[in-house]
Amino acid sequence: MRVANFLVLSASAMLVWACASTQFPDSNGKSDGQPASVEVSGNDCAVMAAVAKEHYKFGPDNPPLPLKGLGESGWRPQCDWAKYSLSFSDYNDVPTSAEPRERLKWVAFQQPRYDGNGATLQTEIMHGPLAGIGYECRLHSGIAGWTVGECKTSWVS
Repeated sequence: MRVANFLVLSASAMLVWACASTQFPDSNGKSDGQPASVEVSGNDCAVMAAVAKEHYKFGPDNPPLPLKGLGESGWRPQCDWAKYSLSFSDYNDVPTSAEPRERLKWVAFQQPRYDGNGATLQTEIMHGPLAGIGYECRLHSGIAGWTVGECKTSWVS
């Protein structure tokens, strides 16, 4: 009986430790005290990278547009884009001297939502003035990692 109690207690302690939220620093290296979900530390970057590569076809021959904002307040995943063979620049780093049309080019991702069948991600891309489109993408996780199942248009400008 004591062994069973010990095992239950140990498993509970490990579960609490594993589910503890983490905090991520902002671009200045400071944490605002907003806890990040477990998905941020594990899956969010991989989900966004899958959409960037499979849906938008970003890669060496099609460089990604600048990355604009990352969704909800307090959600700031620190993605190692090189791990996914991607190289996003920051939308805020576009020079103010750049042609106005260049300043209106960007891509954005909202925080993925997970369920028992995979993840859903809201994303949007602007190619210039009045040339944007939003998508809701459904992704699946498997042996190959995260893969895009389908992306449906959610808005067009």
